[in-house]
Amino acid sequence: MPYANASADTALSQPITINTLRKMKAEGDKFVTVALYDAPMAAMARKSGVEVLLVGDSLGMTVLGYDSTIPVTMEQMIYHVEAVKRGNNKSLIMGDMPFMTYATAEQAMVNATRIMQAGAHMVKIEGGAWLADTVRMLGECGIPVCAHLGLTPQSVNKFGGFRVQGRDQAQAEQILEDAKLLDRAGADLLVLECVPNALAAKVTAAVSMPTIGIGAGRDTNAQVLVINDILGLTPQPPKFSKNFLVEAEDIPGALRKYVADVKAGMFPDESHTFG
Repeated sequence: MPYANASADTALSQPITINTLRKMKAEGDKFVTVALYDAPMAAMARKSGVEVLLVGDSLGMTVLGYDSTIPVTMEQMIYHVEAVKRGNNKSLIMGDMPFMTYATAEQAMVNATRIMQAGAHMVKIEGGAWLADTVRMLGECGIPVCAHLGLTPQSVNKFGGFRVQGRDQAQAEQILEDAKLLDRAGADLLVLECVPNALAAKVTAAVSMPTIGIGAGRDTNAQVLVINDILGLTPQPPKFSKNFLVEAEDIPGALRKYVADVKAGMFPDESHTFG
């Protein structure tokens, strides 16, 4: 039966902050993240109760037609952060830092400033222990940071493809230790991508910052999907994604269904996770 629930009042009434998300983690409430890139979808996300918007460099593949995120530029990220900000004044907005724009702490400071001035409330960077000093410096200067561990798409050439990370013990231990180190350095959120469910649960319990999973099981504090996957627009969707439009009457209904399923612990299920 199609998911309609058209009369449900799920719109965000107050701006979402880092403190909101920390409180939700402490109280065991799931929050929802969507990666999207334009004002109309951002507005729809606010009306659907999506707490966090990720303006991801995934736009390179979902919008711009690249085969990876690596070609995405700062100018492209800024353009899309500005668009999302114009469409939504309630959700917390994260802006991705493109490939090689944070190789040094000084470079990260310059480029993170540009992302924040475009309208983001937080920047996201991919990598482990080597980023601890950068995270600490950005935080000291008032720039919140979302870390990203597991499958980090900017390292696709190093990984040899888009592969699940953390299946062997040494790699799992490294991800856990990196998460703890970034937590101590002051990271505010952590994305865990394509890691085994048990590892994601262990990391979530070990760090004070809220965790956001994608292909990381249901034990993280939040889930994130790309809007294209939610709406069935991806030709060969990844295992961790789900087309919510097939259970809804329209696009707003699909987004509300995604939100409701995440908050109820119904998504992801075992078919969307890795062992």
